[in-house]
Amino acid sequence: MEYTIQELANLSGVSTRTLRYYDEIGLLKPARTNEAGYRFYRQFEVDMLQQILFYRALDMKLSTIQDIIQAPNFQHFKALKAHQAALLKRKQQLEEILQTVEKTIQSIEEEQPMSNEEKFKGFKEKLIADNEKQYGQEIREKYGDETVDASNAKLMNMTEQQYQEMQQLEQQMFERLAEAMELGDATSDIAMEVAELHKRWLSFTWKEYSKEAHAGLAQMYIADERFAAYYNERSTAGAVQFLRDAIIAYTSK
Repeated sequence: MEYTIQELANLSGVSTRTLRYYDEIGLLKPARTNEAGYRFYRQFEVDMLQQILFYRALDMKLSTIQDIIQAPNFQHFKALKAHQAALLKRKQQLEEILQTVEKTIQSIEEEQPMSNEEKFKGFKEKLIADNEKQYGQEIREKYGDETVDASNAKLMNMTEQQYQEMQQLEQQMFERLAEAMELGDATSDIAMEVAELHKRWLSFTWKEYSKEAHAGLAQMYIADERFAAYYNERSTAGAVQFLRDAIIAYTSK
């Protein structure tokens, strides 16, 4: 059975404009295009569109989706199982955040204050969810699911005081980073203090610290524009490069 582009749009809920764009970038090509330029899709393309929409539901970039589904070893069933696990995890995170919101509303209505641990549980869950959304795939590929899951668990088990200390430590690191950049020497004493603060900040969530992992993360900051944007926005242009150089110098000692 074949579907025209309009029929596939009606079936999937994806606009014809989007389907044309997917064709243009090579993400989802039609099975055939006739002499008049009309696109026709078969079952294979329908199944691939479903996969694309699953990945989009996980906020994955189109370029990343294309790399995955067009890889020689791509397996449809295996991908579906991975989607299922990821969506179930997202569902659990959303349910936990919703529970915190509902408890907060109930505590206000019934004038029964929530414990601080309960209040911060929702914030920590959101932080984990945000990190997974933005950096999860790259971090898990580099360090493995077990390491990332252990880091998330350590964050969830933080006390209110530990969580606040972690936030304050990060702020202190950015302040010292700005001061170190004024000197312009990534090997200076203040630059080494910045790297030490970064290490202490990581240690709040890392299961165990190693110089190799610290240096590897610093290199990732440079390679991934999202990390670079985060540090440059929190400090000043060139901050992520300077931080990387300071960490490399620090871990080389």
